[in-house]
Amino acid sequence: MKVLVVEDDIRIAKPIIEDLQNQRMVVNHALDGEMAWEMHLSEVYDLILLDLMLPKVTGLELCRRMRAHGFTGAILMLTARGEKSEKIHGLDSGADDYIVKPFDIDELGARIRALLRRGRGAEATYTFYGLNVDTRDCKVMYNSRLVELTPTEYRLLMHFLRNPKGTFSKQDLIDRLWSIEAPPGDAVIKTNINVLRQKLHAAGCKADIIQTVYGFGYKLNAEFR
Repeated sequence: MKVLVVEDDIRIAKPIIEDLQNQRMVVNHALDGEMAWEMHLSEVYDLILLDLMLPKVTGLELCRRMRAHGFTGAILMLTARGEKSEKIHGLDSGADDYIVKPFDIDELGARIRALLRRGRGAEATYTFYGLNVDTRDCKVMYNSRLVELTPTEYRLLMHFLRNPKGTFSKQDLIDRLWSIEAPPGDAVIKTNINVLRQKLHAAGCKADIIQTVYGFGYKLNAEFR
């Protein structure tokens, strides 16, 4: 999952970003509305956390522009204004949910997970032959054996499970699964995929779930057993 946090107050943004990263999400941060708009044009996000009062472009205007431009991901507005009329304006501008500052970080996390589940048809578990992934607690099992993955390995695995028919180059994976502040080199992609395969093998997997397509990239192995 890739999330854009649009919040000009770093004291508010920092704990949100840390909590999302702990939930295995890739997070980018914009400090004003113009920056957020440019990042929206260059990246694909599953969720945007959008402060209502922003420098340069307000959250309401930014939300309207994003929806008019075709953004179909979830938008959760963050604001210090709790009046009913403000909530109505936020939802009418295209937001999916609205939370008033100060908020509990655990409640925010629960709302985010609910929005992301809604956007994916409420799918919380993924199964692929003997592999089972519960996204609610990021638990990966292979034939009832726990597979301990790093956040990066987990994001890679989930990307392929959510896109079972796609083939992705290393650059595709970098663009989708890493923040723009810290993109890795190609060797990092290869290393993480190899370690992911090794961990699944150690759990009893007899073949590579992620298949190398020479000259193109990687895909989910449709012949996996």
